[in-house]
Amino acid sequence: MSNKIYPIGIQNFESLRQDGYFYIDKTALVYQMVKTGRYYFLSRPRRFGKSLLISTLEAYFQGKKELFEGLAVEKLEKDWIKYPILHLDLNIEKYDTPESLDKILNDNLEYWESQYGTRPSETSFSLRFAGVIQRACEKTGQRVVILVDEYDKPMLQAIGNEELQKQFRNTLKPFYGALKTKDGYIKFAFLTGVTKFGKVSVFSDLNNLDDISMWNEYVEICGVSEREIHENLETELHEFAAARGITYDELCEELRKCYDGYHFTHNSIGMYNPFSLLNAFKRKEFGSYWFETGTPTYLVKLLKKHHYDLERMAHEETDAQVLNSIDSESTNPIPVIYQSGYLTIKGYDERFGMYRLGFPNREVEEGFVRFLLPFYANVNKVESPFEIQKFVREVESGDYNSFFRRLQSFFADTTYEVIRDQELHYENVLFIVFKLVGFYVNVEYKTSDGRIDLVLQTDKFIYIMEFKLNGTAEEALQQINDKHYALPFEMDGRKLFKIGVNFSAETRNIEKWIVES
Repeated sequence: MSNKIYPIGIQNFESLRQDGYFYIDKTALVYQMVKTGRYYFLSRPRRFGKSLLISTLEAYFQGKKELFEGLAVEKLEKDWIKYPILHLDLNIEKYDTPESLDKILNDNLEYWESQYGTRPSETSFSLRFAGVIQRACEKTGQRVVILVDEYDKPMLQAIGNEELQKQFRNTLKPFYGALKTKDGYIKFAFLTGVTKFGKVSVFSDLNNLDDISMWNEYVEICGVSEREIHENLETELHEFAAARGITYDELCEELRKCYDGYHFTHNSIGMYNPFSLLNAFKRKEFGSYWFETGTPTYLVKLLKKHHYDLERMAHEETDAQVLNSIDSESTNPIPVIYQSGYLTIKGYDERFGMYRLGFPNREVEEGFVRFLLPFYANVNKVESPFEIQKFVREVESGDYNSFFRRLQSFFADTTYEVIRDQELHYENVLFIVFKLVGFYVNVEYKTSDGRIDLVLQTDKFIYIMEFKLNGTAEEALQQINDKHYALPFEMDGRKLFKIGVNFSAETRNIEKWIVES
C-alpha cells in the first residue's frame, strides 16, 4: 500500500520537503536554467506548479542544501552560496482599484527597505525598487535574485476595464524597468505568469529576458510528463486501477484522456495538469479538479464581447506572434484563452508557421463548455448540470418533444443586446448543448452557411436534425431527404428519426419542429 502524501495546494518547497510530501524532481532543469542564463520568463496555466518552482529557486539561492538531499541538484551544485532574494508574489491581492496594486508594491518595498535601508530621494516605486536592489547587493556582497510570481495578475483582473489596465501598466512599466537599470547588481531574475501582455515593459524594455514558455528543453519544468508518472507513481497506478476495478492499461488511458494533452510548443511531449493528476491519485477518482478551483468569468466576457463563434474553438488556427502576446485592447480572445490553459497546441504547419489549437483534454473541454452554458442560455448555474442530464435522458428514451421544449426554454427571455448577431447566438447555444450531450451520447455536429445538420446516436435511436433560421421546419426536413442524410444508417437496426427544425428571428426561439420516422 502506497504511503505517499500528495502535495495538493502546497506551494512552498521548504515545507514540502520538511514534511515529507511527494515531489517529482525538477531540480536538474532548475540547475540548467540558473547556469545557462540570467533573466527568464515562464508562462503556464494556473495550478501548473509555477509558485512551487519559484519557491524551489528561492530555497536554492538561499543555499539550503539540506532541502535538496537525494535530488539531482545535490550532485550538480558544489558551492551553495546564499544570495539576497527579493520575492514578489502578486497572487495575494484582488486588483479592482489602482490602490490595490500600490498597496502590495508598497508593502513589499517597506519590508525590503527594513532589511536593506532607504533614501529620502526614492519617492516612486521604481526608484525605491532600484535602490533596494543596489543596497541589497552592497550590503551582502552578493548580487540579488529577483523572483516575481504571477507578474500579470493585476492586468488580467482588469481585462475589460481599459482605464484600470492603463493605470496598472503605468505603475508596472517603470517598476519592472528597474531590472534593466540595475542589471549589474542582479544575479538572476525569474518571472512567471499566465499570460504575456505585449505592452508591459517586462517584454518591451527587457530585451535580455529569455521567454522559455515555448522552449522544448524546459517543457517538463512545470506539470508532469508521462515518463515522470511511470518513474514516480508505478505502484500507485496499479493501486488506482484496482480501486477503480479496471486494468492498468485502461487506467493509464483514462488518465491520459482526462488530464494529459498540454503542448506548449509544436513538437513537444504532452504534459499532465499536476493539480488534477495528484488529486486523482489521492482520491482514486476521476474528477474535474482543475475546474472546481474556479474559472475566471473574464474569459466568457471576452468571448461574448467579440461575438466569438464557439464552434471555432476546437480547431482554431493562429501564429506564434498571436499566441505569445496579449494586447490589453486586443479584439482577439484566443491568446488569453490559450495562455490560460483552456486551449493548447494540437498541430503545427511548419511551412506557414501556423499553430492549430484545441482543448487539451476531456476535463478542460467538458468543464469549459459546462461553464459557458449559464452565460449563453436561459438557465442558472445550479440547474445547469441537471438540464444536461435531462436532455440526455430524453434523447435516450426517444422523447424528442420534451427535448425540444427544453431547448426552447434555453432560448426564452434572451435579451436583444445579447443577440446582436442572432444567428451566431443561436448557433453558440446549440453548440454548447450538443457538445455537452455529446459527452454521454454520440454526436456529430456540422455547421455551414448558417445551417446546422446534426446526427445524434444512442443505443436505441438515431436522430438526424436539420436547423433553419427564418425558413420552415418543412424545408429543413425536405433537405434531410433531398440530400440523403439518412443513407449511411439505412442498414442500422436502430429506430431513425428525421427532424426538421426552424428558428424564428421574430420570436428569437425555435418556432416549430416536425418529425418523420
